[in-house]
Amino acid sequence: MHKSGFVDAGLGFGESKMNKINLTRRAALMGAAGASLTVGACAPQIEAFRPASDDGPFRHGIASGDPDQTSVMLWTALTNDGGGYRGVEVASDAAFETIVFESGEDIRYVMMQPLGTLKILATGLEPGRAYFYRFRLGETYSPTGVTRTLPAGALDSYTIGIMSCSNFPAGHFNVYREAAENGGLDLVLHLGDYLYEYAMGQYATGNAEALNRVPDPIHEMVSPADYVARHAQYKTDPDLQALHAAAPWIMSWDDHETANDSYRDGAENHDADEGPWAARRTAALRAWYDWTPTREPEGDNRQRFGNYEIGDLATLVMLESRLTDRDQQISLESFPVASDADDSDPEVLAAVAAWKRDVVGDESRSLIGEEQIAGIRDACAASLAAGKPWRILGNQVIMARVNFPNFATEMPAWLRWYATRDSEFARSMIMRTRFGIPFNLDMWDGYPAERDRLYAALREVGADVITVTGDVHSFWANDLLDKDGHRIGTELVGASVSSPSPFSGFAAPGVDYGKMMREANSEVAQCNMVDHGYIRLTLTPDEALADYVTVSTLDSRDYRAGLDSQWRIARASGGEVPMAERVG
Repeated sequence: MHKSGFVDAGLGFGESKMNKINLTRRAALMGAAGASLTVGACAPQIEAFRPASDDGPFRHGIASGDPDQTSVMLWTALTNDGGGYRGVEVASDAAFETIVFESGEDIRYVMMQPLGTLKILATGLEPGRAYFYRFRLGETYSPTGVTRTLPAGALDSYTIGIMSCSNFPAGHFNVYREAAENGGLDLVLHLGDYLYEYAMGQYATGNAEALNRVPDPIHEMVSPADYVARHAQYKTDPDLQALHAAAPWIMSWDDHETANDSYRDGAENHDADEGPWAARRTAALRAWYDWTPTREPEGDNRQRFGNYEIGDLATLVMLESRLTDRDQQISLESFPVASDADDSDPEVLAAVAAWKRDVVGDESRSLIGEEQIAGIRDACAASLAAGKPWRILGNQVIMARVNFPNFATEMPAWLRWYATRDSEFARSMIMRTRFGIPFNLDMWDGYPAERDRLYAALREVGADVITVTGDVHSFWANDLLDKDGHRIGTELVGASVSSPSPFSGFAAPGVDYGKMMREANSEVAQCNMVDHGYIRLTLTPDEALADYVTVSTLDSRDYRAGLDSQWRIARASGGEVPMAERVG
């Protein structure tokens, strides 16, 4: 999210792709001694992840992702490949005495001078095990990573780290480091905005020179070479490398992997003089697949959606809400009255109501499309039939109903003056908030008819969900209710790894925008517009516990971890879907 001014083919719906390995805290780093590990065994232990040297061939680290019960995708990149044997080893022990998978010739190697990426699907693995892996170029080995297959059996618990919005020039990736060292994660779920397209001097680059994090290339990424260079730069970050080495990732993109506010046929941050949108999108997705540990769908590679089974605990359903079916976002230029119109005039209020009903609420507008809604319904129905307690939707943008607070009355007068003194746009936005407009038309609130269709599909099969969301650079806990007031589930929204808060430019002592949001919206139980962090979600048969983990600074790698809040969700019973309860 940034708003100007204010696989192989096995990812289809209906296929059981993911189960779980239950490894405990600090399981994810390198160097543990030996034994092969099954679910419930002690996790591998490690002192600290040590990146490869900057002058070696593996300076971009290693990664694993898209695991299922018997396979996992492995990734690395080579710098200045001088030739020689290229391969990978997977072992059940840290000393690599018991090799269970080894490959060289069938590895997928994409050479892009002076960089090349390697990906290979490690197969024939056992369900519910931790494995160690490393790449080799000639006689040089990469750092070691720990990955996990996902079991099919009964599980006591499973922990997911939920991340989003990692902006390299905005600050250090302390959130990744905290998750790698202290998260105890079985899986990392990255919900998008893994990188950002902007040039130096644009969004969130104000401190980049001081932090030695100037974006590469220095201009906005548009061409294939631009996207590759930006991915390569991000992958040199030691904290990102540590978390990639710690656990397998499941990843989705949001908009900034291509361009801000992307949709099916374009993007807000794409101009005609930058060439055809389809060419830019193709370049962005090609780089994304080449530089991430992901399986690529057959056919249209925009269709990265599908379901993963996490043992007998949960079904994880990943959504694609940008490039497959999304219609263009509604512009506030369509707002039917002047921003300073009389908000007590019946004709003005009628015009605004008609705009909300007929423009924003246009039944024909699509966000994820019929195919995904049907797939979500079917996956959730199968999950219920299997007796699983949890259905997790991996979602990009806020699903709950959220309106702006009335900033014309809620903001202190001096702050309104400060915010609007040089900005007609800000003045107009503040005045429009008197009319209860949606907080962000890029979110599900810009596609309410599609949200109604999704909720109806879930109600049809009696499914409750936990929706996990990124994009908005702030922590939220939201109650999901359909238009008749029936609870569909809970939405857990994670803060950013490093991208600024939506209101960071208007921060002021004693002004709590999160409190304003909570008080203005009945579906919002928590909103923290200040901190950066991630969600550590632990699932058990009876409850889901969400820790909102924070870091104290991005300006230094010396930080303190904290806890914004903790939320408990009880298992639904007898058709009753309980509200999330704050327990910390």
